[in-house]
Amino acid sequence: MLAYIVRRLILIIPTLLGIMLINFFVIQVVPGGPVEQMIAQLTGTAVHATARISGGGTGDIAGGQQDRQSLNTSSGSQSKYRGARGLDPAFIKELEKMYGLDKPIHVRFIGMIMNYITFDFGESFFQDRTVIDLVLSKIPVSISLGLWTTLLIYTISIPLGIAKAVKDGTRFDLATSSIITVGYAIPTFLFAILLIIVFTGGRYFTWFPLRGLVSENWSELSLFGKIIDYLWHMALPVTAMVISGFAALTFLTKNSFIDQIHMQYVTTARAKGLTEKRILYGHIFRNAMLIVIAGFPSALISLLFTSSLFIEIIFSLDGLGLLGYEATIKRDYPVMFATLYFFSLLGLVMRIVTDLTYFLIDPRIDFESREV
Repeated sequence: MLAYIVRRLILIIPTLLGIMLINFFVIQVVPGGPVEQMIAQLTGTAVHATARISGGGTGDIAGGQQDRQSLNTSSGSQSKYRGARGLDPAFIKELEKMYGLDKPIHVRFIGMIMNYITFDFGESFFQDRTVIDLVLSKIPVSISLGLWTTLLIYTISIPLGIAKAVKDGTRFDLATSSIITVGYAIPTFLFAILLIIVFTGGRYFTWFPLRGLVSENWSELSLFGKIIDYLWHMALPVTAMVISGFAALTFLTKNSFIDQIHMQYVTTARAKGLTEKRILYGHIFRNAMLIVIAGFPSALISLLFTSSLFIEIIFSLDGLGLLGYEATIKRDYPVMFATLYFFSLLGLVMRIVTDLTYFLIDPRIDFESREV
């Protein structure tokens, strides 16, 4: 097992490098990079009229009249950047230098990877903060959503899936399948909007807050009051994510148990006079739960960092999903590539954890003879 883990850890390096390489070169050819974003702000064609560029002692570059007059314009100047016609080429080159785009693409990629090895993710282009600070400030929201959602999904899905497998074909199975299918068919964001309309004063009740992770007076509350306030704010966002998330796991659990119930060893156990409860939880459970538990690490990471974008927007929760979305729209390369690097690395490590989970549940599984 140790040799297998070592091989998998070594394979992380080329895999991660390949992911970063492909995405880095693809992003470079996509229009609307940081230089174009700044040009749009300076020329008044962007949503936000001002921005700050840090570095080089240049100070602030704003979209005001004084800065525009300082640019030597020429109707005949040409540029590879959209919207840069008429701007001084020297100024364009200054922008490229500020964003580090004046260097060859391979030099930039190598420099980025060398920094990322030491977890130096640099500073955001447009928020004047380090990427680490941004992520740390957003991660509590995403962790809150992910942990509660994952906990509830597994708490509901596994017992429900087992019950459906035991009562396969009964009215209970058919009724719950219908309810689960309807819940799964409703998009998360649509169900979230429905919850807002019904429970946050949209039309019917005002039982829950509309936005935020905590109330404005949260710091003034007692410890018990803070816990209640936090759970009060998390109720609707988590409910919206759970409704659309537990269906797949429920059916997976059911099908896994049904497969095991029809195995020969179950028939043998019954012939020995074992009770159905002992057969179910003493023999079937361990084998049937392999596929369910094996997917837990990746499911947790997915819920923590990638599945809450719409929920964060609808309920005004400032988490990692919203951060990644805004970074993509603004072409904030340090935030984009740093989060890609971190989550890719985390995902690769979770695959190894998944295999370890398999082994811990059933030591009979032999990874040494497995092709990596």
